[in-house]
Amino acid sequence: MLKGKRGLVVGVANADSIAFGCAAKLRAFGAEIALTYLNDKARPHVEPLARQIDATLVLPLDVTQPGQMKAVFEQIQVAWGRIDFVIHSIAFAPKDDLHGRILDCSKAGFLQAMQVSCHSFIEMAHCAESLMNPGGVLITMSYHGADKVVHNYNLMGPVKAALQSAVRYMAEELGERGIRVYAVSPGPLRTRAASGIAHFDEMIDMAVTRSPGHRLVDIGEVGRAVAFLVGGGASGMTGDVIYVDAGLHNMA
Repeated sequence: MLKGKRGLVVGVANADSIAFGCAAKLRAFGAEIALTYLNDKARPHVEPLARQIDATLVLPLDVTQPGQMKAVFEQIQVAWGRIDFVIHSIAFAPKDDLHGRILDCSKAGFLQAMQVSCHSFIEMAHCAESLMNPGGVLITMSYHGADKVVHNYNLMGPVKAALQSAVRYMAEELGERGIRVYAVSPGPLRTRAASGIAHFDEMIDMAVTRSPGHRLVDIGEVGRAVAFLVGGGASGMTGDVIYVDAGLHNMA
């Protein structure tokens, strides 16, 4: 389904990462994959996964470090000349700000959360735009806490709301070029990033209790949704938030 497509997946930390679920499914459907790792500490965990899916490129990327993102896209241009999709699956907020009230969050913590979780997607889209032909796809990861108050999601709620708004505006700006933009909103998953949320087990229990199927989704299900968006079947859609949460977001 995706043979001949080439794309970048950002956010793989280990085999339980949503980003790896996406990368594995995209590869299984025939796409060529470039992966990034955060730093030298993360590299030994990511490289075996890159070999597992036969990733073409494995590159360092810390979005807080000036020049690193530009370097990633320069290497993609040298290797491939173009890019068909970007999957952005990174988010961060300092622990003290994430665990406290919105009213009490620091300016520095808020700005850091916005930079890593939201603005980095805008920056990636900017870097990818010149390498994308019509049919290109940009995807980021959100959560239902952007739409409704989810206890303990705290600072990440308004940050993800900003991310979803950015998706809509970029979809409009890139529409004439035939580039589509989406946010995928999975239900709670036991990833390393999610473990930083206070009382995360309660969020998991709530999802199982309240979702219509009384279950969680898995990273493979998220990956299949992403593969659909990257493929031609979603050509009539852009600017949307795609929920992969077993119906949880529909429940009052």
